[in-house]
Amino acid sequence: MIQPSALGLSGLPQPYQQGQPQPGYPPQQPGQPYPGAQQPQPGQPYPGPGQPYPGPGQAQQDQAGQILYGPQSQGQQPLQYGQPGQPGQPGPSGQSGGWAAQPGYPGAPNIPGFPQQGYEQGYGSGLSTPLGFQASQELSSERLVRKAEPVAKTGWRRTVRSASGGLIKPGPGKIEAYRNELLERVRSPLVGCYRIAVISLKGGVGKTTTTTALGATLAWNRGDRVIAVDANPDAGTLGRRVRRETGATIRDMLQALPSIRSYVDMRRFTSQAPSRLEILANDVDPAVSTTFNDEDYRRIIEALQNQYSIILTDSGTGLLYSAMRGVLTMADQLIVVSTPSVDGGNSASTTLDWLVAHGFEDLVRRSITVISAVRPSSKEIDLSQLIAHFAARCRAVVPIPYDSHLSTGAEIDLEYLRPATADAYLELAAHVAEGFVSPRGMRPYQG
Repeated sequence: MIQPSALGLSGLPQPYQQGQPQPGYPPQQPGQPYPGAQQPQPGQPYPGPGQPYPGPGQAQQDQAGQILYGPQSQGQQPLQYGQPGQPGQPGPSGQSGGWAAQPGYPGAPNIPGFPQQGYEQGYGSGLSTPLGFQASQELSSERLVRKAEPVAKTGWRRTVRSASGGLIKPGPGKIEAYRNELLERVRSPLVGCYRIAVISLKGGVGKTTTTTALGATLAWNRGDRVIAVDANPDAGTLGRRVRRETGATIRDMLQALPSIRSYVDMRRFTSQAPSRLEILANDVDPAVSTTFNDEDYRRIIEALQNQYSIILTDSGTGLLYSAMRGVLTMADQLIVVSTPSVDGGNSASTTLDWLVAHGFEDLVRRSITVISAVRPSSKEIDLSQLIAHFAARCRAVVPIPYDSHLSTGAEIDLEYLRPATADAYLELAAHVAEGFVSPRGMRPYQG
């Protein structure tokens, strides 16, 4: 038996244990109560732990006004010591005289979430807290382990540290410190499935590029599963942004849903990029892809959310096709894509107007606007005015600079992005991760 003194808890009261004499007390005899304990008087039950025995003419009542012990009203039968549900009854272990494992009795810790049933089988040691709980709080790594000062890992500061053999350790600069802060936000814990919809009324604004690059950034910097779904009814091109590992499409998965039981089954229909982002492609034949409707989309997403933590949907350019209703109603986060141009800005703003007019005000309020430079930006466009317009309507605005690697329309690899572009997508991912704390999106994850 672990001695309380070994845990630094010698000052806590210990419950009486059957058949074990306590220091300073004579051996307990069968059928006799714990030596020194208050004795119940005739007609009065034994008081609970930590409760004084009432004096003459006093009665103890609970919050509901029921008399627990003490003088009983006429017609009430007092609960006697040793009756079922009271101390002294045989416990689940079958030993006579054991304390019942119920809240409020000695040996049953009153801790939220701590199991009460089966306590006498080893959940605790008779202390008021679980065994080792106090040590885990006082001897945590945060209190005992000295954390090393952060050092620079990029730029000239890293060169100085390498040249000095580690004797000189300059801290990270402002840019690197900000990047580390973004990474910490991107890696925010997520205990449910979070669904992101990327939409735009106008085509050619970088919607598919944004879906792929954002998904790759999230997948690369997090440890959970991330998938992008092509829900474009007009032969979407999301499947061309990663190296295809299978010719299966979203239609094939839809037909195989009754036989899909695990992530391994689902993996046969997806392709994975080096960033660990998975893609569920759509059919390239518009005659087939247009038959993908609202019900089909909901069935696919309900199946995917059991295996993936983050689901991105690359929607079409319209807002009235069948699957779009499911895309909007099932989304936890909305990303509206625009270009740094007059027509791109007007199309994105019109998209927000349409959403507000059709009952998606809350989704618009929590949305993020991405201003994607799909071509070298013109100096004649005042980008600050465009940012200010969408900042007044959305939760955040993130400009993405032009990048020749993205403009090719081929497979996207994060290693080939310009540093400014990679940082912009990291900032976008950080804004998305801020929505993880929203009550909406906390869905059971069964993967």
